[in-house]
Amino acid sequence: MTSKGVDMAVADETRPDLGRRMREVLIGRPGSLNTRLRTRRMGMLLERFPDLERMEVIDLGGTVRTWTRAPKRPKHVHLINFEPPVDEVPDWVTVELGDACDLPGHLRDRRFDLVFSNSVMEHVGGHEMRRRFADSVHRLSDRHWVQVPYLYFPIEPHWVFPMFQFLPLPLQTAFATRWPLSWGTRPRTRAEALPMVLEIELLSRTQMRHYFPDSTLLAERFAGFTKSLIACRTD
Repeated sequence: MTSKGVDMAVADETRPDLGRRMREVLIGRPGSLNTRLRTRRMGMLLERFPDLERMEVIDLGGTVRTWTRAPKRPKHVHLINFEPPVDEVPDWVTVELGDACDLPGHLRDRRFDLVFSNSVMEHVGGHEMRRRFADSVHRLSDRHWVQVPYLYFPIEPHWVFPMFQFLPLPLQTAFATRWPLSWGTRPRTRAEALPMVLEIELLSRTQMRHYFPDSTLLAERFAGFTKSLIACRTD
C-alpha cells in the first residue's frame, strides 16, 4: 500500500470517532449545544407551569435523564417508553414499558396533572399513529407540553445535515451511510439506512394545529429560525 493509501485508510478508520466526537459537541454530552437548548426549553416549561414541583407528570416516550437534570423536578414522574431506562431510577420516578399510542389499560382512565413529551411524536410512524399519540395526550390530562422538531428548520436535527428532510429517499439513504454525524449507529448499507430514514417524520405547524387544536403553539427559535414547535395547554 502506498503512503497515500495508508493515510486514506487511517482517515477511514478515524472518521467514525471524529464524527462521534463532533456529534457529542453538538448533541450528546452535558454542555453540548443541544443540551443547552433543552435547558432553555425547560425554562420555558417552568414559566408556563410554575407549580411543576407539585405536579404528577406523565412523560410519553421520555427518559429519566430529562428529569434528573431538570432545574426543578415534579412531585412524581411516570415514564412510558418502549425501552428500559439506561440511568438509575430515583424513587420519585416510575418507569413503565409500553406504547404511548396504545396506552396500557390501567392508564386509560387515569388522569395526571401534566402530559409531557419531548421529541417523540416525529418517531411514532405516520398520521394514524400520531393521531393516536395525540389522543393519549388528551385522554391523560387537560394540560400538556408536547415538543417536536420543526419540519422547516434548515438543519435536520437527528442527522445534523442541512435540509436532509427534503432530499429524495434514495439520496437520504446514500448520505446516511457516509455522513459522520448520523444518529444512532451509522448504517453500513442503504438497506440498513432505509428504516432509520423512514422512522423520522418532522412536523409542520399545520399538522400540530390539527392534532392539538385547543393548544397554544409555541415556537422555539435558534439563530433566527424556528427550531421546534411546542403544543402547550395550561388549563
